[in-house]
Amino acid sequence: MGKVETFEDLEIWQSARRICQDVWYIIENTSLGKDFKLRDQMNGSSGSIMDNIAEGFERNGNREFIQFLSISKASCGELRSQLYRCMDRKHINEETFKRLQEETQVESKKIGAFIGYLKKSNRKGSKYD
Repeated sequence: MGKVETFEDLEIWQSARRICQDVWYIIENTSLGKDFKLRDQMNGSSGSIMDNIAEGFERNGNREFIQFLSISKASCGELRSQLYRCMDRKHINEETFKRLQEETQVESKKIGAFIGYLKKSNRKGSKYD
């Protein structure tokens, strides 16, 4: 892993941002935009993925970062479940569903691997330097 100076440098944050953009595209361009409760839940959970990565990074300590990454990973699962409802209500087709399901599964695995990396790291975080 190269030098990471900001959360924007993290691959997991960049892919979380793309997921969030994909969800917003669906909100803007399908009937999901009128399914207010599900729309708001999906907008929230997709935003939570990227926002918790950013917040955890800014805490400057691995323990807090791991905690926020865990929340981010859980938000991936929440969004995957919401995608089923989105498809079941015919807001998206099966192809879109499968693409987003795969994106969130890959993101969840990457976050999990990063959590594992941080747990094994001897570095406790920049606030301890």
